[in-house]
Amino acid sequence: MASELGRTLASSLGADGEPLVVDLSVHAGEIFDPGSTRISELLEMLASRSVLVVVSPTFKGSYTGLLKAFFDRYGPNALDGVVAVAAMTGAAQVHALAVELHLRPLLVELGATVPARGLYVTEADLAAGRPLGNGWLERALPLIRAAVTEVEYETQLSER
Repeated sequence: MASELGRTLASSLGADGEPLVVDLSVHAGEIFDPGSTRISELLEMLASRSVLVVVSPTFKGSYTGLLKAFFDRYGPNALDGVVAVAAMTGAAQVHALAVELHLRPLLVELGATVPARGLYVTEADLAAGRPLGNGWLERALPLIRAAVTEVEYETQLSER
């Protein structure tokens, strides 16, 4: 789902090339190594993006500990100037608010702009080929596009 969401947003926003996808499970051992240069590089690469899509499975009603440990390595406001999209997957709608109650505040705490409501997709939606929910993209895209434009404008002003 993360790759498809990233490609869909990149295409909708007119970005070129394939989006960068970071699968934290591949780097699990390094995330807990404070000296890992690879994790430091990934953190820098993500913080330099104009749009960051963060997707996590729901685990115990929230995002995973692996995601938390990864983001704990950022300092305050490390994602300033980044427009973030929060998304989560889960077994049932009962956890649909987890994306708003847990993941979105994490991204905001790190300084990201999170203009649109988070996306929550159930396993049944994924199995049925509905990874973007009921009209989520149509509602979220104008907000994301406006936020990207505003952040780019503010960045240009601050560079003067």
